Amino acid sequence: QVQLVESGGGLVQAGGSLRLSCAASGRTFSTIAMGWFRQAPGKEREFVAALSWTGISTNYADSVKGRFTITRDNAKNTVYLQMNSLKPEDTAVYFCAAGRRRLGSQASYDYNSWGQGTQVTVSS
Repeated sequence: QVQLVESGGGLVQAGGSLRLSCAASGRTFSTIAMGWFRQAPGKEREFVAALSWTGISTNYADSVKGRFTITRDNAKNTVYLQMNSLKPEDTAVYFCAAGRRRLGSQASYDYNSWGQGTQVTVSS
């Protein structure tokens, strides 16, 4: 399995930006899809963005389309989530996940490794 460590969370004002990073260990990183999910207090974990193993195919939750961008650097075993125009409703713990397959998915059961999460707080 791939082990994942997120970083880059923090406190930001509405309209601001943050970039989350997820460092992966394991030789299979470049052959699997990666995803980002988030969980706000009192809510279920939800899909945010996913990226295929090549980095070419992406998909996003409707709530973040046009504001968030997922990318990967297979040479560095790292996936990123660039978050722009942040809103208070983006406040959540963000989790990085490694997929079971090469194409990204919005379903959490398609991921078999998870990071510990990083807190993102957007103030109004």
